Amino acid sequence: MADEVTFPVEAGHIMLFARAVGDENPIYHDAEYAKTTELGGIIAPPTFERVWAQWDPAYVLRPKPGQPWFGSAAGPTGLPQKGSDDEGDGGGGGRGLHAEQRYVYHRPVLAGETLTARTRPGKTWTKEGKRAGSMTFREQIIEIFDQQNEIVVTATSVSVITSRAVDQ
Repeated sequence: MADEVTFPVEAGHIMLFARAVGDENPIYHDAEYAKTTELGGIIAPPTFERVWAQWDPAYVLRPKPGQPWFGSAAGPTGLPQKGSDDEGDGGGGGRGLHAEQRYVYHRPVLAGETLTARTRPGKTWTKEGKRAGSMTFREQIIEIFDQQNEIVVTATSVSVITSRAVDQ
C-alpha cells in the first residue's frame, strides 16, 4: 500500500457507488437537485472515499490481471496463506481479521474534487484472549486531504492478529 495516493472524485463514480449500496438520495446523482441544496452540488455518500484504493497500484485487495489474488473468498484464491498480518494484507494464516472501521467527516466529499489519501500507522496494543492466545491490535489511519491540504475525512481501521489459530 502506498503512503500517499491522489484520486479524482467524479460525479459518475459517486452515482455508481450510491446505486451499489442502494442509496437513491438525489444529492448523489441529480446535479439540478444538488444545486438547490445547502452544499450546492453533488456529494459523495459515506465511505465513498475508500475508493482511493483503486488508484493505489500497490493495494493488495485489488485484482491484477494475470496475477494470483488474495481476494476475499472463503476458499483458495491463488496465493498461499502468510504466517502473519504485519503487512496489513489480511493473510494471517487464519489468525487475522478486520476488527473495526471508524470515519470522521470534517466536511462532505464533493464531486469534482481531487483528493489525496495519506496512510500512517496508529496505535498498537495487545490483549490476552481465551481461545487464540494473545491478540495484537493495530490501527491504520488514512487521512483524506483536498487540494488546499485541508483535511476532509479521517478513516481509522483496526486489525487484529492472534498468536495462534482458534481450534474448532
